[in-house]
Amino acid sequence: MIVLRSLLFNIVFYVVLIAMMIVGLPMILFEKGPITLARWWGHVNLALLRWICGTRYEFRGLEHLGAGGEMMAGKHQSIWETFALLTVVRDPVFILKRELLWIPMFGWYVWRGRMIPVNRGAKRGAVQQITPVIRKAMDEGRTLMIFPEGTRRPAGAEPRYKQGVAFLYEAIGVRCVPMALNAGLFWPRRSFLRRPGTIVCEFLPPIEAGLTREAFFALLQERIETASDRLLAEGRADLEARGIAPEPSPAASE
Repeated sequence: MIVLRSLLFNIVFYVVLIAMMIVGLPMILFEKGPITLARWWGHVNLALLRWICGTRYEFRGLEHLGAGGEMMAGKHQSIWETFALLTVVRDPVFILKRELLWIPMFGWYVWRGRMIPVNRGAKRGAVQQITPVIRKAMDEGRTLMIFPEGTRRPAGAEPRYKQGVAFLYEAIGVRCVPMALNAGLFWPRRSFLRRPGTIVCEFLPPIEAGLTREAFFALLQERIETASDRLLAEGRADLEARGIAPEPSPAASE
């Protein structure tokens, strides 16, 4: 049953995505049009997950989110968080790989939504190059969304945080809201399965500006990993209560 529901959801997911990009093309003409459309898309996807797959969600710690002009740094385990976060963050701006700009139509929305493309191969040089753009976004009251590990990681995998997040924290001088989740248990990366249960995404107490780069980097990782381990345990118990065997924790080499 999970396989059939997952197959149906994936078909509907991509049909809805393509349909919304086509129908929503006029919204590119408006400054906030792409973000508004993306927010609608996020709400639709969350509803489809609940109706088709029985996958619900819960946001915790929303009181820690400010009105903008801050960073939010968190785990990246699946596609789920890339659209779900759009429903609760007021005016997000993502740092994303520049190749996404080359996708027909989707790239137009990314460009018009003033997301920040980066050449991941350039490493620190790329981060330094986009810093002025990020400062401008902060001045406009937007929220910088960043995944410190740089790419999706399996739920429970050994963390691989990159120093770029600490460089940005020091360079732009704003507070950072850590974010933990367990989405990878229910929407595993590189898998079409969508498991029933409740995805939990938790915003943690903010780390105020002014720490040294080293102190911030250590504190950010400690807060995110501690909370994520707790949420993973909660998610695995949820799956086991439904008679679904959770995937084993990935090897450290992944």
